[in-house]
Amino acid sequence: MNAVEFDRVSKTYAIYDTPSDRLRELASLGSRSCHRDFPALSELSFSIRRGEVFCIVGENGSGKSTTLQLMAGIMQPTSGEVRVHGRVSALLELGAGFNPEFSGRENVLLNASILGLSGNEITSRYPDIETFAGIGDFIDRPVKTYSSGMVVRLAFAVAIHVDPEILLVDEALAVGDAVFRRRCLRKVHELRARGTTIIFVSHSIADVRAIGERVLWLEHGRIVALGDPDAIIPRYLAAMTGAAPAIAPGPVQPVRTIPNIDHRHGNGSAEILGVALLNEYGEPVHLVTPMSKVIVRISVWAKVAFERPDVGFVLRNHLGLDFSESCAAREGLRLDPLVAGETVTVDFELEIPELYPGAFSISPWIANGSATGGNDTVSDWIDNAMTVQMARGEGPVYGYIHWPCRIEFNSHLDSPIGAAVA
Repeated sequence: MNAVEFDRVSKTYAIYDTPSDRLRELASLGSRSCHRDFPALSELSFSIRRGEVFCIVGENGSGKSTTLQLMAGIMQPTSGEVRVHGRVSALLELGAGFNPEFSGRENVLLNASILGLSGNEITSRYPDIETFAGIGDFIDRPVKTYSSGMVVRLAFAVAIHVDPEILLVDEALAVGDAVFRRRCLRKVHELRARGTTIIFVSHSIADVRAIGERVLWLEHGRIVALGDPDAIIPRYLAAMTGAAPAIAPGPVQPVRTIPNIDHRHGNGSAEILGVALLNEYGEPVHLVTPMSKVIVRISVWAKVAFERPDVGFVLRNHLGLDFSESCAAREGLRLDPLVAGETVTVDFELEIPELYPGAFSISPWIANGSATGGNDTVSDWIDNAMTVQMARGEGPVYGYIHWPCRIEFNSHLDSPIGAAVA
């Protein structure tokens, strides 16, 4: 049985030019029409399998949110049938269902109760909800004092801790900070591993490619395409930009964000301005998938002249062990000398192998000469500047990496001595 099924579903809204038009139509008891129809969805038919991550993309006004609201049962279709099999937890609007006068704690208790948890279940899960939201003392303050990011933190924390069979998420992560987004995406993968069906609407193509198993592309309330993300996303991007997707040529803007600094050292003759992980379309990546292409972008500022600058990074696993390193010199590229005050950005284009699905960190560095020559050559080194989550591949990974390989099986028909051969 599928988790969700749409059978020729259409949804039409009545649009009134003025409030008085609505009153005139009501007063006529339906004999006089004072509105015009707006078709939000037209003849949608598709199904979502149990346990899959199903993403919906499309421009604003394409019908994405209406589709999720029909799944959640918030509204009914004008025609057709929507069938949903399983308990639904929906995060469709920022803070929907929250009472702004109640504290965060009170709203957690109220929403968890509405979503079907018993008193004992709420008590046992509340500490996990509070920890995941990470809003500190604000948990006991009225929600009306929260920022938009704090509201979505709390709403998401409640939604994922009620053991949903089907989780609906509508752009809720767009207002979260980078650390919280990574935490949410890790939780999404945990839920998927437990068999939860996840329907995810997002404008972030990087997130869709990272977590989506199938993608539904909507345009003006109709299905344009449905299928594998690797087949749908390039077509969608090309349609949005009017050209084949690619990183725009020309000068690259320096990265000026360092998500984390565990330890920093070097002689100070240069400074790392920022580090970022991007997909092949130039969008930030928070979770990487096996065999995907990514770019590690490092921007540095030379405080003095550099005759032989070298820029690189080290990858570490969740145990803090270095397992890979790359730098310009290692890849056979000699960077041009830098003058004092010059800023340069270096892109490392990588194809990600199938790694163990854990967290990995990136430690960038710049040196006057190769950093392998010893710490005295390092100008600036930042330990664990950013953390990246590795998505699960098609099968289990034993150890840390699964090497791509091709297997040939050769058989020989050897007849025992004296046996007849047909």
